[in-house]
Amino acid sequence: MHHNKVTFRVQPGGTLKGEARVPGDKSVSHRSIMLGSIAEGSTRVTGFLDAEDCLSTMKSFQAMGVSIEGPVDGRVTIHGVGLHGLKAPTQDLYLGNSGTSMRLLSGLLSGQPFDSVLTGDPSLSKRPMKRVTDPLRTMGARIDTTEKGTSPLHIHGGSKLKGIHYDMPVASAQVKSCLLLAGLYAEGTTSVREPAPTRDHTERMLQGFGYPVKREGDTVSVTSGGKLTACDIDVPSDISSAAFFMVGASIAKEADVVLKHVGINPTRTGVIDILRLMGARIDILDPREAGGEPVADIRIRSSQLQGIEIPEELVPLAIDEFPVLFVAAACAEGETRLTGAEELRVKESDRIQVMADGLRILGVDATPTPDGMVVRGGSISGGEVESHGDHRIAMAFSIAGLRATGSITIHDCANVNTSFPTFVSLAHRLGLSVQSSTDARA
Repeated sequence: MHHNKVTFRVQPGGTLKGEARVPGDKSVSHRSIMLGSIAEGSTRVTGFLDAEDCLSTMKSFQAMGVSIEGPVDGRVTIHGVGLHGLKAPTQDLYLGNSGTSMRLLSGLLSGQPFDSVLTGDPSLSKRPMKRVTDPLRTMGARIDTTEKGTSPLHIHGGSKLKGIHYDMPVASAQVKSCLLLAGLYAEGTTSVREPAPTRDHTERMLQGFGYPVKREGDTVSVTSGGKLTACDIDVPSDISSAAFFMVGASIAKEADVVLKHVGINPTRTGVIDILRLMGARIDILDPREAGGEPVADIRIRSSQLQGIEIPEELVPLAIDEFPVLFVAAACAEGETRLTGAEELRVKESDRIQVMADGLRILGVDATPTPDGMVVRGGSISGGEVESHGDHRIAMAFSIAGLRATGSITIHDCANVNTSFPTFVSLAHRLGLSVQSSTDARA
């Protein structure tokens, strides 16, 4: 565990110009390791996100006997062991800050013949796991949690799982994916109904590995008894990482940025729709397909943003982008209102409260609500803000520097390594005056 405190310091002003390829999609990278491990044959991945969260998934499967080479320059080779080839890990599987790893693995491991224990860092250990353990128990899984329903998760192997139909109370791709992975090991058919569309990377990738997935309206299902066959996966750039520069180029003066090879899966493009509603100038160039996922180059230029009421149907399609969208709102004319986003309170931090606190320190009129925020656009001053160890908060406040009148200091930024380790160098190259410093702490 590293206990170094990382601080970002951003000098005000500057602009963003040029082109960049942000790192690979985190959701797709996680799933490439999970599905590649239980496939038959060797899966080759390019564009893999070499960041702490995805490496947590990789180390877990290595601990269960899967041989994985890389990542070297985003290339990973996974020598699959088949659906029933995983071996009992000799120690707890430590998943760091990664909610995706913990929630998806809980489903996959519920169907194994061996016991396993899933643990995480202090932030992950606070995140709600009942949303996966409750439906898994209905399928026949045996999982022990803390009294609060949080990790460590003790999963007892050898349970006979039965397929269920599950109506998801909250739109969550992680819950859906967890149950579909458990469904690979459950008798009969497992189907999940979602109240609103969520990211569909698991379904797309299962089909890429030759495993049939059925979709009827808002319900997706798998039936056990199939197998996964190794394939090549070209991971698109992560639109959630690209979003920082989409907002940055929208709010900075005279900005013009092209982001290459960005995943534009329709379950993830809420950020583009919301920014366009605010008046952003965003062009989608050369749309194409990579490994079953739609990708494109995205050009963003400066614009005067207008405050809007964010349509609730776009919320699940932009859930990870709200920290930086709040910064866009702070630079917009008039008022921006977000509702229907309670989910933000149980992310790596309470993203509503933490962003509202920081924006207020920077002189922005931001009012948190139980399920969102009201932001009145105005000027952003300098100041010192806390990221509470949340990677997306740290990067969002960095981008605010493009329109700030004074320097911004952001504390507790080490977790940027969970999704975007090259953020500071890439942002600096495009024109944001940001520096990272580390103070060793015992």
